[in-house]
Amino acid sequence: MNDGETKIRIGHSPDPDDAFMFYALTQGIIETPGRFYEHFLVDIDTLNHDAQEGNFEVSAVSIHSYPKISGDYALMNCGASMGEGYGPILISNRKMEVEEAKDHVIAVPGKSTSSYLALVLALGDVEVKEVAFDKIQSGVLSGEFDVGVIIHEGQLTWANEGAHMVVDLGIWWNQLTGLPLPLGGNVVRRDLGEEMCRTISNDVRKSIEYSLRIPDAALQDAIKWGRGIDENTNEEFVRMYVNGRTVDYGKEGREAVRLFLERGKEVGLVRGDFDARGMEFIGADE
Repeated sequence: MNDGETKIRIGHSPDPDDAFMFYALTQGIIETPGRFYEHFLVDIDTLNHDAQEGNFEVSAVSIHSYPKISGDYALMNCGASMGEGYGPILISNRKMEVEEAKDHVIAVPGKSTSSYLALVLALGDVEVKEVAFDKIQSGVLSGEFDVGVIIHEGQLTWANEGAHMVVDLGIWWNQLTGLPLPLGGNVVRRDLGEEMCRTISNDVRKSIEYSLRIPDAALQDAIKWGRGIDENTNEEFVRMYVNGRTVDYGKEGREAVRLFLERGKEVGLVRGDFDARGMEFIGADE
């Protein structure tokens, strides 16, 4: 960091898609005059809570958690993680129908996550236990939990590990609404000022575009965070969640966010005074 530069702390998840997304920024490949980026790897549930304290200037957060921080953070129009007909998966350690799964305690990667909101929207009021995201699949397979919601690369490895799918929440949402399932987004702290917020959002967009345009090195960096996955699985997972929608939510993606949060209000998991229709997306044309 040089004298006169603004230090911008970015909090994001230790997983392949975020590593791929931020690769050009972490490696200093794109020029950011006057701005020095420092990266912190934190699990998504912790990031959601950190954002309530304003700990990072920029952060990846769950869309479900955004209404709680919307006064202090603006949502970027880039950086979306959306399930295009796929998403977090409710798995079990034996064949199980949805109705039976409702009667079990369900391991979830935090009540602040979008996967938890999607679960409640799909199954209704269920009993859950908050568990670190990277312990859920192994916990289900060992019998510690009968059912659990898996995120990140577990969405691709569960079958090979011997788990059973109860429901793919991304498929459920898409069949219900015809829209992608909004899971994660990037936010920037409003107290930096509107101009700086837009500049930072543009830096993040450029980083995403770089990795999509020249993916090989970014994929090699991303696989370090894949918890033992092979190169093909790494690339498949990254492509699932870093794509054109990540560069720009698009009208459909923005509508998905608004509808998801409106449905969250209906079940009491999003604050009742949040105006989903009035949301802004930094960098969007509309």
